[in-house]
Amino acid sequence: MSRPSEAPVLTPQFCFNQTALRDFLRLSRSTIDDSITQNLNAMLTPGTTAFDPSTTSSRAIHLPPASTRSIAPQQCDAFKERVLFPSWKIRADILDYCAGVATAPDPDDPGSVLRQVEDAKARERIVDERLDPYSGRYFPREARTESLAMLMRNERAVEKIIRSRTWSLINERCGMNDESAERAFDTWRDAQKRQ
Repeated sequence: MSRPSEAPVLTPQFCFNQTALRDFLRLSRSTIDDSITQNLNAMLTPGTTAFDPSTTSSRAIHLPPASTRSIAPQQCDAFKERVLFPSWKIRADILDYCAGVATAPDPDDPGSVLRQVEDAKARERIVDERLDPYSGRYFPREARTESLAMLMRNERAVEKIIRSRTWSLINERCGMNDESAERAFDTWRDAQKRQ
């Protein structure tokens, strides 16, 4: 059975290093959610009957594909409890933390001085839009917190899509109820907090 990714140390530097942040989320998703079919197939019980060599001479026997065979509910529950939900929790914690960093003031922003200089130059510029209609345009650089906030919005949308797809495959293979992924995850999270 797969294991959830280990949580990185959460610091503002981790969040502002968007490459490391995206790589961690991508790796975590690929380990569990993107390979959900393989993870579920690994839980299937191998054949219970012994190998019979006479079966190789006939093509009349049709086994259902592994993707349609259902998995024992205990194994599905164990997978959700030990692998899936902990992985989702780590990613949710990272997204929540980094979203908080994105909305907090950033006194250590190395680009703030450069943005202030560019803003001052833009205010001092004399613009005659009759001569050059594009000369009035000014696109200020965005702060790293704004860039991080946009990344967090995108990553939350990706996470929602990934969870929905994963949950639909689990429902299909495990024969579960119609509970949504978010509701099941929230129920699990609440149970973890009470322990």
